[in-house]
Order: sequence, then C-alpha cells, then structure tokens
Amino acid sequence: MKQKKYLKTIALFVSVIFTVLLIPIKTSAQTIPDQRLLPRLVDNADLLNDSEEAKLLDKLDLISEKYQTDVAIVTVYSLEGKTAAEYADDFFDDNGYGIGPNHDGVLFLISTESRDWFITTNGSGIQTFTDAGRAHMTEQFLSYISDAKYAKGFNKFADLSEQYLKQAAKGEPYDYGNLPKKPLAWYWLPASIGVGLIVAFVIAGSMKAKLKSVRRRVGADDYVAANSFVLTDQRDLYLYSHVSRTVKPKESSSGGGGSSGGSRTRTSSSGSTHGGSGGKF
Repeated sequence: MKQKKYLKTIALFVSVIFTVLLIPIKTSAQTIPDQRLLPRLVDNADLLNDSEEAKLLDKLDLISEKYQTDVAIVTVYSLEGKTAAEYADDFFDDNGYGIGPNHDGVLFLISTESRDWFITTNGSGIQTFTDAGRAHMTEQFLSYISDAKYAKGFNKFADLSEQYLKQAAKGEPYDYGNLPKKPLAWYWLPASIGVGLIVAFVIAGSMKAKLKSVRRRVGADDYVAANSFVLTDQRDLYLYSHVSRTVKPKESSSGGGGSSGGSRTRTSSSGSTHGGSGGKF
C-alpha cells in the first residue's frame, strides 16, 4: 500500500515537472506570431485625423506589398517603463510585423510623453536601412515631427522608405559612400539665375570698356610702328632636355580606419535580431 502511494507521488511530481517545463516552450513559440496582428499604422497617441490616417495607411500598405517588406508607423503616449528600442522591438515582434520567413520590415515609433523616437529594422530591413542610411533619412523628416507636423513627417518617412527599398532592390542599398543627394531648395534656382545675370553684366561691361580706345584705321600700315622690328638673322639651337620621373604610390587595400558601413544589431527580448537607431525629437 505504501509502495503504491509512493509511486503515485512520484508520478504526480514528474507530471508537475513536465508541465512547468512545457509552459515556457509554449509561451516562447507564441511570442512572434506568424501573421501580422495590427495594421501598419497604429496611432495610439491620436496625432492624426481620420482622413490623414486613412491616406497614410493606404500608402504604407501599397509600399509594403510592392516591396514585400512591412513599413509601419506607431505612435504611443508612454513607453511603459521600457527604452524606446525595447518598446519598438517588442511591438514589432509581439504583433507579428515583418513579411516572409525572416520577418522583413521597418517600424518607426514615437512617444509623445518622453519625445523619444526609434526606427527598428528586421530581416532584410537591416540591410536596406543601414546605420548611415537611417542617419541621412532622419535628417529629411524628423524636423516635421519636432514641429508637430505629424502627417507631413510620417508621409515623408513613408516616401523615403520606398526610395530606400527601391535602391536596395538594385543590390546597392544606401550606405557610406552611396547616400542619396539632398535636393536643392526651391530658392536656389532664382538665386542662381540672379548671380549668373550679375556676373554676365560685369563681364560684358568690362569688355565694352576695353573697346573704347579702339579707333578705325584706313590702311594696314597704320597698325605697324615705323622701324619697330628688324630681323637680321635666325637660327634654332638645341641645348638639352630633362625628364623627371616620380613613382606612383600603390593603392592600399586596407580600410584605413573608415567606417565599414552596414548596420549594428541587437537581440530583442523574444530572441529576434534587430537593427535600428533613435533619439529625441
């Protein structure tokens, strides 16, 4: 009887152990959903009106489907005690963002409470949006976010994301030494035309002033001073020549301490690898 009771106790203990071991495994497997659970625009901070939100979501969906890479924007009030990087990474992973087996995507997060922003990348998005590429990218739209022009800033982010995805599709993502040129501001065109006209006016005036001393002459002899040149003898003498040679230095194959480009990565709480960067706006 005691032996039977002892065996039941052992069986119960083993059952509890297996249950405890299986719970974390099940939870871990469900951490990153296979399908996206939320739309590509989540405006929890309520920064956009209905019309702005609908148009922006349509744009994000079109870009994402065209390049098979999720382009998402998330606004929140609080980071809930997390860093901006942790919140962005977890939001991306926990809600199943990213297309394909590698969860290719990029997500732009802002928190209005702390005024933090963060761009997190995953899958092929890590190579598409490199460290140098993101730095150049944020220079083009963060000023709108800082000025509370959220719709304009978010749309600019979406447009730039499409530009970066298009470039990456060519096999040459934007990186050090291969960054897009900044477009000239509209006021440079009239300024350039004005400067050109001024320079042309000055040159033409100078040339005109030099012609004031010119007077018409009737015969060719009027242009030669009398007895000003007499040639008595002519000879060509070769003296010597000198050739100087300088050794051309060979190019070094070393990087020379410059940046290697690419993206720095980190591991999120779910074990997924992310790239990205952030700051204050």
